[in-house]
Amino acid sequence: MTRAGPTARRNASAGAYVALLRGINVGGKRIVPMKSLVTMFLDAGCHKVESYIQSGNVVFEASPTLARRLPAAIARAISGRFGFDVPIVLRAAGELRQVVHNNPFVSAGTPSEALHVMFLDGRPAAARVARLQADRSPPDAFAVSGREIYLHCPRGMGRTRLTNDYFDTTLATISTVRNWRTVLRLLEMTAQA
Repeated sequence: MTRAGPTARRNASAGAYVALLRGINVGGKRIVPMKSLVTMFLDAGCHKVESYIQSGNVVFEASPTLARRLPAAIARAISGRFGFDVPIVLRAAGELRQVVHNNPFVSAGTPSEALHVMFLDGRPAAARVARLQADRSPPDAFAVSGREIYLHCPRGMGRTRLTNDYFDTTLATISTVRNWRTVLRLLEMTAQA
């Protein structure tokens, strides 16, 4: 975990956010050191920047205006420095709190190690959601809720057919997945930001 940035009182208009980068530091490919990533967020004007594990999770404080511009700005910085494109999905702390609160599989008593959340960069059209195949990967299950897809994958993400590519193609969106433990930890971190 890397922490950097001013510790002085935060700007009253600033809020806590989490940036979720897709597909970095996996299998020795598309390497982005977390220290470099934290510096990019600081250089963009964010405060109290903290990374969590190597898979591209960054918690920070920023104004709403800066936060809206940030995914494109960080993606440009990564492309310029490392030479590849990285999709970035952003959630405010309050949105992440709702993601945790609304997971239908938790209330059904599903073991947490089988739970994941797919974060979408935009809300998919209802007609596209209707194209999803509920029986695509039994015994896996999913539930679409706004800009999130809750996944129950009892055999693990490595064996499911409920993949980023499937949802991205069917829903015409970009997604990134986090396991339930990571989602809960990121929520804790936004509360401390």
